[in-house]
Amino acid sequence: MPRPALLHRTALTAVAALGAFALTTQSAAATATPAQIATSKANGVTYLKSLQQPDGSYAGTGLSNEWAFSALAAAGTAAVDVTPGGDTTKNARTVYRNLLATSAWPSASPVVTDYERAALNAYAAGIDPARVSAARNLVADIYRYWQTAEPGYFGPSANFNGTVFAALALNGARTTTGQIRVPQALRNAVISRIRANQHDDGGWNYSKAEGNPGQLASDSDIDMTGAAMAALCVSGVANTDPDIVQAKTFLKGKLIANTGAFDAMFGVNTDSNGWAVSGLNACGINPQTGDFLTSKGKTPVDFLIGQQFNPGGGFKYLPSDTAPQAYASIDGLRAVAGGGFTATPPTPVTSGAPQWVGQTSLTSGTATSFALTVDDGTGSPKVCSVPLTPTGSTTTLGAVLDAATSAATPSGCVSGVTPPSGTGQLTSLNGKANSGSNTWKASVDGSAFTTAARNRSIGVGDTIALRWGA
Repeated sequence: MPRPALLHRTALTAVAALGAFALTTQSAAATATPAQIATSKANGVTYLKSLQQPDGSYAGTGLSNEWAFSALAAAGTAAVDVTPGGDTTKNARTVYRNLLATSAWPSASPVVTDYERAALNAYAAGIDPARVSAARNLVADIYRYWQTAEPGYFGPSANFNGTVFAALALNGARTTTGQIRVPQALRNAVISRIRANQHDDGGWNYSKAEGNPGQLASDSDIDMTGAAMAALCVSGVANTDPDIVQAKTFLKGKLIANTGAFDAMFGVNTDSNGWAVSGLNACGINPQTGDFLTSKGKTPVDFLIGQQFNPGGGFKYLPSDTAPQAYASIDGLRAVAGGGFTATPPTPVTSGAPQWVGQTSLTSGTATSFALTVDDGTGSPKVCSVPLTPTGSTTTLGAVLDAATSAATPSGCVSGVTPPSGTGQLTSLNGKANSGSNTWKASVDGSAFTTAARNRSIGVGDTIALRWGA
């Protein structure tokens, strides 16, 4: 099972089967030139377009190909321009948005990675993840999985990949104006958890290692190292940070000189190489120079291009394979195109198609949800998703806080609000009162913190942060 499939479910048993694949060191082409990369991108896009179903879809029930949106965007192709047989009514973006908006999506038993995967790919497709529809807010969906007992983790901490992809989604899927929508207090908590799970060898694995010397001393995984270092970098950690330098050193130590491939835990394969290169890309580290140019003049990008069938454009999973594989083609193209784990959607070429789509207002009577963070200055923010059924096209901060006192997930995000009604400035929240210059302030979608008042207007999909301080 290819690695992206893990983001449909966090069980690790499925990847164990990959251990049967033997290490293969097939020669790749010489260091890739800009022309070769351009050809690889063009042919890769052609192959990914062939994966579109007649109804315009890439995603569906079970394992699907929605990661294609991140690869297409990295390669410069807008999802709205991808159509079956030229039928623009079935363009890939519209079909995907309609799927995400359905109440039955993702399943009766969702996990946090369902929403993280969707946020990353919706963003790449040009869909505002927080405003998929009047009812669907993928950012708020992710917030529901905050672990109150272990702040900084999203989803069960044993499945560490849920926390890594939360960082990738919440920081990588920005607003349509390029603003990181989540507050620094939340980012800091997640960064701390990712750092605490870094293995002694400098890499990471899918399962939790924090506090477990045996796990920290165990071998790291190429794939998860790429994802975790990308998660740190998109969260604002510099690529000169010691933890990123250690991760880079780990990856360098896994290079195979003759091919430029990484010696992955489950053998040489396109998906592992793709994730590692995407991690380097996200951190602004060139995978074709310096530490990643081997003594034989090969790089990881050389290996990936060597895995591609041309002119068909698909990538094989194993060097010994004789046919392309969908997930390998997605991971390979995204990495060769210079992408991390999502990408800003390109300007469409379809006449009249906007770069972004999203719900523009609340719908009275239609239940929705808001992502809320409460930071009282103690270093342990409360994070939750707040359900609310609006009575108009907008609501107010006071209404959201009132709803949070009785129906937030996880609970306990808001225990009390003063004043309990009216339109005035908040004077106390969760028992913590304004004191001198230290007052409650509010931010929406990453805006500057200003005085928090009950009558502050809140619109569809707004990510709300409250902070006590000067």
